[in-house]
Amino acid sequence: MIRHAVLFKFKPDFPADQREAWTSGLDRMRGNIPGLIALTHGPDAIRSERAFDYAIVADFESVADIEVYNTHPLHEPLKEYSFPNSEQILSVDFEIPKDTP
Repeated sequence: MIRHAVLFKFKPDFPADQREAWTSGLDRMRGNIPGLIALTHGPDAIRSERAFDYAIVADFESVADIEVYNTHPLHEPLKEYSFPNSEQILSVDFEIPKDTP
């Protein structure tokens, strides 16, 4: 199994309506993209100086499933919100045992 984690540092002027559309779009992906086992997301709760603003964690059966996700019709429109409204986006993909919660 592959865990895909993405961190977002948003620009201060990310419009609230676009941010809402983006998070609603994240929710729509759950259960609707082949190979996507689980998807959680949310804003930073601590707000420390080194923290990013938002995180997405998604689990996939395989690396090939991440490629499907990256170009899926439910995922593509979300890039139109996140890329122009982010100062920085970091991601990492790593293998985890299937029995990991």
